[in-house]
Amino acid sequence: MDQGLAGMPGRKGTEPRLTVASERAEGAVVVAPIGELDQDTADLLRAELDRALSVEGVRVVVDCGGLLFCDSTGLNVLLSARLRAEEQGRRVHLAALRPMVARVMEITGARAVFVVHDTLAEAVAPDAETG
Repeated sequence: MDQGLAGMPGRKGTEPRLTVASERAEGAVVVAPIGELDQDTADLLRAELDRALSVEGVRVVVDCGGLLFCDSTGLNVLLSARLRAEEQGRRVHLAALRPMVARVMEITGARAVFVVHDTLAEAVAPDAETG
């Protein structure tokens, strides 16, 4: 499995506000943002989703289990990735949405344009393509 890790330094002497890891699993590329996804950290997720979308023939899954916060900039990164995936005949799958992030998806109507799974295991299962 390949794995990348990116982080953006927070305030001096603190941990990164967002890290993004990715790995191959069960015919999918799983991208896992951990922390706060906002205007200052969105480029980290964008870069990793770009890498995931460059791998042909695999499902792109965003494991949202570690995503503590998502603002409109973060939501736009996810929506842009969805559009790129659709151009390739694929879909972006979201897994394990935390309540705060799920609420943003519901309020904005964005939940309806993704394949959403309760767990990461469901998202990477061979029959997960249809949701």
